[in-house]
Amino acid sequence: MAEEKYIKIADDYQGYPLDMFCIPKHYEQDLQHVLIPSGLIDDRIERLARDIMRDFSHEAIVGLCVLKGGYKFFTDLLDKLKALNRNSEVSVPMAVDFIRLKSYRNDISTGNIEVIGGDNLANLEGKNVLVVEDIIDTGGTMTQLLALLKEVKPKSVRVASLLVKRTSRSVGYRPDYVGFEVPDKFVVGYALDFNEYFRDLSHICVINENGMSKYSVKR
Repeated sequence: MAEEKYIKIADDYQGYPLDMFCIPKHYEQDLQHVLIPSGLIDDRIERLARDIMRDFSHEAIVGLCVLKGGYKFFTDLLDKLKALNRNSEVSVPMAVDFIRLKSYRNDISTGNIEVIGGDNLANLEGKNVLVVEDIIDTGGTMTQLLALLKEVKPKSVRVASLLVKRTSRSVGYRPDYVGFEVPDKFVVGYALDFNEYFRDLSHICVINENGMSKYSVKR
């Protein structure tokens, strides 16, 4: 792909006050601030869709959604690609597939991925695969997933991630398409969860200690 492009959010960025946006009442005490408003997310996804369309040209692709967190990004990205297909001279045939992984307990990555749902990866043999993920944290989960995909011999694999976390724990992996690079904070909303909560939050926000305590899995 061409030069990597993304929006970088600085470590000292304070975001937006919660009372400037429509936040569900049940989450008002659980968040620090709004990091990325939903409108900005939507516009950035449209730009990513244009970049993907440009790079794949007329070649068919299979969009592989990483559940659960990636479903919202995947759905919105797919809608943008379908709109471009309807209104552009160049169109990209696109099929969809799904995989579900688990690598977190509370806010801690376990270090290993567990495939707990999805279709047979062997169906991807010989195809152009676009993996769609919500967030790349250390990069370890995606590195392991790409190793699994390599075993089924796809024609090509590219990765689109809405967020990439800037962290010293990174293994150095960078996806092909990045929406935003964010500080090393635990973010929720726009289908990103903390123990399955906050998926119903439209904006991407930083969770606070109260939220972590309230929704932690009790050991």
